Amino acid sequence: MKAMALLLACAALPLSAAPLPSFELILRDGHFTPALLEVPAGQRFKIVLKNLGEGPAEFESTPLRVEKVLSPGVTSFVVIHPLRPGHYPFFDEFNPQLPEGGILAK
Repeated sequence: MKAMALLLACAALPLSAAPLPSFELILRDGHFTPALLEVPAGQRFKIVLKNLGEGPAEFESTPLRVEKVLSPGVTSFVVIHPLRPGHYPFFDEFNPQLPEGGILAK
């Protein structure tokens, strides 16, 4: 009985869970580095967000329907669903007067 339970448990596991492609984005007082992230179209990916600024920062994208607020010195991440080829803007709502960043899916 234990062998059967073990066999069933192993069968439920994915054979190979490839890690998500990961891209780093630094937020510093309303500025993004890099200002443009180039990502593969049609594939989920992760953006590692690092707030290296003096105040809070927010990664927000209306077309992607994602937002993440980070306190100073905090590192976090967001996972983005597969995108069609194109440009997807993002911004820091705490600094709306500064230029937007963007994601270019190709």
